[in-house]
Amino acid sequence: MECIKELAAVYPQLYLDPDRCGIEEYRAVVLAGTLPDTEDLSHFETDERDRIEKIMTPAGEAAVVTLYNRQDFEVFIRCMMAAKDGPEKAVPATMGASTIACFNWPRIRAHREEFFRTQREAGVEDPDWGAEFARFREIKENYMDMLIVLSRGPYSNIPAARVSPEMSDDEWLERSDSIRKYHELTHFVCRKLYPDMIDAVWDELAADAAGLYAAYGCYDENCRRLEEIFLGISEGKYKGGRLENYIKEGEDIDQLASRAGSALEAFASELESFRPADIFGLMVHLEEMKEDLWGSEA
Repeated sequence: MECIKELAAVYPQLYLDPDRCGIEEYRAVVLAGTLPDTEDLSHFETDERDRIEKIMTPAGEAAVVTLYNRQDFEVFIRCMMAAKDGPEKAVPATMGASTIACFNWPRIRAHREEFFRTQREAGVEDPDWGAEFARFREIKENYMDMLIVLSRGPYSNIPAARVSPEMSDDEWLERSDSIRKYHELTHFVCRKLYPDMIDAVWDELAADAAGLYAAYGCYDENCRRLEEIFLGISEGKYKGGRLENYIKEGEDIDQLASRAGSALEAFASELESFRPADIFGLMVHLEEMKEDLWGSEA
């Protein structure tokens, strides 16, 4: 419970039960900073292994939350997205991670208190908080957090036996944790450092590659095979997997699968010189090599 308590102190919408509260209650908390009448968290089961990690990246510090109970992950996502999507919106079974932009009202309140204190000390009788708040909001990092939320489970819902006959369920869960974490961190880093280079399919190719590298300490033919399984590519054709989630309207999925497969073949030779400890350098390198490995099309 300590992990959820710590998060609820910053994001009080977590105190609202999404099965009992409506969108307007969430909007009052998230958009207006109204504190809930309750600090009840009984809608979370929690797990003692739940954790919050602060990870320093080339794009700044990332907050990563891992929730071991699948129901808690789904309730958490519903709470955090309720002001936008409504609390009733279900979390797809295929979703194992999410990066969420969150208002940080404690930081806003702290800045407001400091603003009024310094203004009064300077002899200003009627401080203009409206103007100061508008200035404060010009920099999103002043008042918004990016929270990476991970569930516990086999990556891309692929069972251990399909990964390898020798792979145990426990070992695959551990590797899945690493893949999932560094997949999301790749999005965090690249979307901040390269905001004009977003391309849904390429982003997934690069993020899976970085996650696999983190989990296995390399990107070899086995990792390429696994990434093809995740995406649903076989012999240059689409056979059913995550790739269909990123296709544009009117795009031929078999052509996209062939193009993606060719990019993955290039990854093994491109990444062979990287050390396991240089995972963030790998993310940046892949993004800088995007045109060579993928092309310049949006």
